[in-house]
Amino acid sequence: NEIPTTTTSSISTNENIEEVEEEEVEITFLEDFIAGGLAGSASVIVGHPFDTIKVRMQTSTSTTSKTATSGGISSLFRGMVAPLSMAAVINAVIFSSYASSSRVYDDWFLPSSSSSETQQQEEKKEKKKEEEDHVHGIIAEGGVFIEHDHHHQHNHHPQSSYQIGKNFVCGSIAGAIQTLVICPTEHVKCRLQTQQQQQQSILQNSTTITKKQQTLYKGPWDATKKILSQHGIQGLYRGFWCTCLREIPAFGAYFSTYDLVKDQISSAYSMEEVVEDSTRHAWMASAIAGGVSGSFTWGMIYPVDVIKSRIQTSSLEEGRRESMMTVGRKLVKEYGWRYMYRGLGVTLARAFPVNGIIFPVYEFVLMELRQGGI
Repeated sequence: NEIPTTTTSSISTNENIEEVEEEEVEITFLEDFIAGGLAGSASVIVGHPFDTIKVRMQTSTSTTSKTATSGGISSLFRGMVAPLSMAAVINAVIFSSYASSSRVYDDWFLPSSSSSETQQQEEKKEKKKEEEDHVHGIIAEGGVFIEHDHHHQHNHHPQSSYQIGKNFVCGSIAGAIQTLVICPTEHVKCRLQTQQQQQQSILQNSTTITKKQQTLYKGPWDATKKILSQHGIQGLYRGFWCTCLREIPAFGAYFSTYDLVKDQISSAYSMEEVVEDSTRHAWMASAIAGGVSGSFTWGMIYPVDVIKSRIQTSSLEEGRRESMMTVGRKLVKEYGWRYMYRGLGVTLARAFPVNGIIFPVYEFVLMELRQGGI
């Protein structure tokens, strides 16, 4: 780093510069919370219609695609309030749990005693850099989006096996913790997305309909209150273990894949990078890496998501709940293994823009907060 000509004292100059730089790049919890919440909300708005079609395709026994889009355009936005209202909360859970688990992971597993003095110095620098750089995690509708602080974008180093392993483990831990929040949110969302479709199916197959079957949830809060009052906390957390099986490996895979893809793209840009285009290049790298990683992750865990949707939209009145394995075997036996990937095309079409939009929105909001002096 070059020493600015305005420095008046040569004593502890490097320390002063580091303090100034750290003050410039430090991102507060409030800034992370606001920018991450708005970015997560933007991704919910973009992706929710696709998610509604996906859930309807996963839970429908019809062989046509008309059922997935029945009810008009407005019906595709049903159930959006639940994930939209929780975007900021889930984001806070994600990045705080990931950052905390990263520090613990380094304390336990960062090699030092067997390393040479040079390696120890490099490891200490890397650890300090990771602690100074915030990790921003933004989640929307069950997909996680992670972005390392953009002030680190010019230092392109190949991902080490230690870092990849750390990303996977800490990402999985973050996924497990946020499941406590995302499970009831997605349960309510799925109920609202499919209730009209289920009522139409009942009317077609029966001449009579009970009062309970006629009663539609008026919204997310109404659905939450009714499920809690009639079925308790266990009913609200219907599909919890299936959600865990989806979120834990998905978060670990996304963290690892995202960093690998972004590192490759950033390295390619840095070979012929123009200074004034560095910000644009960083945004493009993050958007592409997010889209690729999000699509890969959804393709990996999609059959589990199909089972989860079936469980969370099944009747709450049933006395005996079926396990994940039972539901999966029934679906394959009745509809074939292809059914386990029904709606995957819509999901992948949704995953790329949802994951790609998250960071540009985050950066824009953060820039506005900085300029506004917040």
